[in-house]
Formats: sequence, C-alpha cells, structure tokens
Amino acid sequence: MLPQALRMAGRSALPLLRCADRWADVIACAASRQVKTLEQMPGPSSGGFIWDLLFRRGLSRLHQLQLEGRRRYGAVWKASFGPILTVHVAEPELIEQVLRQEGTHPMRSDLSSWKDYRRLRGEGYGLLTAEGEEWQSVRSLLGKHMLRPKAVEAYDGPLNAVVTDLIHKLKLRSQQSSSGLVTDISAEFYRFGLEGISSVLFESRIGCLDPVVPVETERFIQSINTMFVMTLLTMAMPRWLHRLLPKPWDTFCRCWDYMFQFAKGHIDQRLEEERQKMARGERLEGRYLTYFLSQAGVPLKSVYSNVTELLLAGVDTISGTLSWSLYELSRHPEVQTALRDEVRHVMKDRSVPEARDVAAMPLMKAVIKEILRLYPVIPANARVITDRDITVGGYLIPKNTLITLCHYATSRDPRQFCDPDEFVPQRWLSRSEGSHPYASVPFGVGKRSCVGRRIAELELYLALSRILMHFNVEPAEDSGPVRPMTRTLLVPERQINLRFIER
Repeated sequence: MLPQALRMAGRSALPLLRCADRWADVIACAASRQVKTLEQMPGPSSGGFIWDLLFRRGLSRLHQLQLEGRRRYGAVWKASFGPILTVHVAEPELIEQVLRQEGTHPMRSDLSSWKDYRRLRGEGYGLLTAEGEEWQSVRSLLGKHMLRPKAVEAYDGPLNAVVTDLIHKLKLRSQQSSSGLVTDISAEFYRFGLEGISSVLFESRIGCLDPVVPVETERFIQSINTMFVMTLLTMAMPRWLHRLLPKPWDTFCRCWDYMFQFAKGHIDQRLEEERQKMARGERLEGRYLTYFLSQAGVPLKSVYSNVTELLLAGVDTISGTLSWSLYELSRHPEVQTALRDEVRHVMKDRSVPEARDVAAMPLMKAVIKEILRLYPVIPANARVITDRDITVGGYLIPKNTLITLCHYATSRDPRQFCDPDEFVPQRWLSRSEGSHPYASVPFGVGKRSCVGRRIAELELYLALSRILMHFNVEPAEDSGPVRPMTRTLLVPERQINLRFIER
C-alpha cells in the first residue's frame, strides 16, 4: 500500500513540478534581461576622456574625475584611453561585490609598464607586480613578519631611533627661522619614511636624516618621484609609441634602473655581513625583512624585486599621511591639543612611546583614519577577475576587464560621511554615522591588502606622538589651503609649510 500511495502522490505532483520548472525558466530569463551589457554601460566617449586627461590636466586630477564620473553617470561607468578600457565602481556596496568575487589569487591592475620594464631588464617580480603562486608564496612569508601585531611590535625600537633623528632635524630647521617655519615638510618626511622602511628592511641606517644627505639617497628619492609621474604616461601609451616618443619610457627605465641598483647595493652589503659572521662561527640572527627573505630560501632575484618595491611603497605612505596629518592638525588646534593631551596621559613620565601604548590612544587612531579617508595614498585601486564574468551593479562585466575601485569618491561621499570634505576625526570614535565598511579602505581589503599596513601605522603613531610632545604645529603665515593632486599616488599639489614652535 505504501509504495502505491507514493507512486500516486508522485504522479499527482508531477504537473506542479513541471509548472514550477516553467516559472523558474521565466524568472531566470527575466533576470537575464535585467542584467545589462558592457555596451549599455554609460561613460564618456573615448575622445572626451582623452581630452580630459591630456588637455584638462586629467592625469594630475584623476581623483577628481572619480567625483565627476559619479555625478554624471552614477555608481558604475566605463572609460577608454587608447587600448585600455576600465570599468569604474564608485559605491562601497559595489566595491564589496567586486572584492567578494575575487579568486584564490586576486589580480590587481596590470601595471603594464612596470612589468614591461622587468621583462626588458630580466628583473624579478615583487608583491606589487607578481601574480598567482609566485605572489602567494612571498605574501604568506612576509605576512608572518609584517601583519602579526606581536611581530610588528619588535620594530618599535629601530623606528623610534629614526623618529629621534627626525625630531632633532625638525628642531634644527625650525631654529633657522625666527618664526619656526619649516618649508616643504613633505620632502623632510619623505627622507624620514625612507630611513624608517630601510631600518625595517635592512636593520641599518642609510643617512636620510643626516645633516648632509648622501647623494645616492637623494637620487633614489628623486627616482621614485619621477617614476610615479612617468607611470601613468607610459601605461597610457601603446608600446609601439615608445619608439616614436622614447623620452617618457627611457626616463621611466632609468628611474627603475637606479632604484634596483640602490636596493641591491644595500641587500648585498647585508648578505655579505652575514657570510662574514658565518665564517667567524657567529650566530646569525636579525629582525630585518631582508634576513627573513634570505633565510627562507627565496631566490635572490625575488629578494631584490620585493625589497625594491617595499622601499618605494613605504616611503609615500609615511610622507603623505604624516604631512597631511600635521597640515590638518595645524588648522584644527583644538584637535591637536586633545591629541597631545591623550599622548601625555598615556606616556605619563616617559618620553618615548612604545607599540603597546597605541592601544590606549583612540584619538590618535581616529586622526590617522580620518587623514587616510580624506587623503588616501592610493586614490583608486583596481582588480582584474580572470577566471569568470561577474555581475556588478546590474551590469555583466566580462572576465579580464580592468575594474577601477574609486576609493577617493566613496570616502568623500556625503551619503556615507556627514560633511565629507571636513576633517572630523571624532566620527571614528562614535561611529554614529554608520558608514559602510568599504567606504574608506585606504590599505585595501582581503588578500591583496597592503602587507606593510601595520608597520606604516606604527611608524605614523610613533612619529606623530613625539612631534606633538615637542612642538606646537601652526600654519605658515598667509598660507592658503593645499589641495591634493594625483601622481599615480595622491600627493599635495604644492609645498606644505608649517611652523614648529618648540614646547
């Protein structure tokens, strides 16, 4: 009886199942009609976009083009420059959609000119240029020493030594002016950033904060600056155009030549010191990252490329963020006073902060978060989904399409942040605004997030704490507002000059 009943029930349910299948097909077809194609996506014409880039200073204001694109076209739009087509995403929910559809080995933008240089010169790939398993293996290794809080705390000693030299340098420079004026603080912090990351990579000093900076160090800094300017230009130029207009490409290559030469010199020096210790029977030990890479059996070619890329990545993060922090604090003395009071309360009778002190400095963390919201070092990130088509914001984006994540636009979106163009670090203390977690992600998200984030933040916390303990920072007389500009990274469009009044 039971088998017969089941057969009868199955026969009676069959029409319902067929009907459900037909409705599923109808719903699927309707959903497919709602998904639009890349051709239906709005955006400027190729000619209009090229006009913006070349004749309206577009390359130096790519961050502003994000805001203009969002106003004109909405949260998703496309733009083409020669052979490069990119889909721009300027809403945090949609950025999250993109990042959650990444594969096992996320791919950033192609950085085609960086890779072309490495192929031309036979150099290796580092964390910024490698992909797939090669990237994953080095990322996993460095993550153990650069992302774990306990591992990062070990660097506060070398970094504090660099901060001490920075304070001496600022005192000397401020004393040279009757008003305590220090001009072009970004240049000073650039040297500080390079000295700091060098102490982490090599556990040695390279003289960036000496009274007379070594010629090779100044040349390395200039090479980084010029290379970033040339990056956008060389990426926008088709390869065949390099032969007709060789100067940008030749300049770009010369900069990279020197940056690799500089890094290789310091790496070889440290490795030779290790070999001499081994020959003397001494124990090898160290906390610097070159040591960890070499001891882990990473090929020397890969050590060279990773250290070179870490050097240039660390410098701009520190220089830009510290410059903008003091710029905004000088214009908001009430925040500066509150932050100084917080530091002094935590420090009590000590003069040098440690990594563990930062946990008791919520306003310090909020100030850095707010600066990185207003002035993200990388105003736009990018992804290429290589294994499948994805749907974002109702559009079907074919695999291998370059997707630009417009972080500058989302971090200044009034729907996410009240008074988005104002410096209000307190917003990060109350969290009353309830902004989307992907609205401000200056270090990226996920596997491709910045591996040096914790070290950079520690260096910023230590430097800002000590500066405020020694100085009142005030705007220069008759100084107008300083706005950001794009140079691949986001930088001040002109010098930031501040008065450092000793306390």
